[in-house]
Amino acid sequence: MSRLLAAALVPIALLLAGCSPTVALEPADDAANPLCAEVSVRLPEAIGELASRETNAQATGAWGEPTAVILRCGVPSPAPTAELPCITVEGVDWLRDDSDDPNFVFTTYGREPAVEVIINGEEASGLEVLTALGDAVSRLPSSGACIVPEG
Repeated sequence: MSRLLAAALVPIALLLAGCSPTVALEPADDAANPLCAEVSVRLPEAIGELASRETNAQATGAWGEPTAVILRCGVPSPAPTAELPCITVEGVDWLRDDSDDPNFVFTTYGREPAVEVIINGEEASGLEVLTALGDAVSRLPSSGACIVPEG
């Protein structure tokens, strides 16, 4: 590639990068855990129609413009709870907190370190998001599982 062509492409690349600004996030306390790096490198480029976005924090991910899905690896592992429903998607157990509906917070259960996913339910399907993240998140070692009450 000639230097002239390369010089002409740089402003175009910068312009395109400016279309999707970096998503500012706070890293989780244990974001430097090497297992979070295993998750990060396997995050999908897109979830349905939502393209991945660049983030400014270690072990995080974001999708959609505006941001509809946020992922943070290295959050504290949740204790067993009877208050939050637990669902299993792609072999990964998730606790669902819908107290801020239409934003839903899903946190892995029985995985260390834990992963938190925040989904804007008006922009994305929770099932579709958790399915798309299953391959990456299932790399974390499993130390427990949700139980279904006998009834």
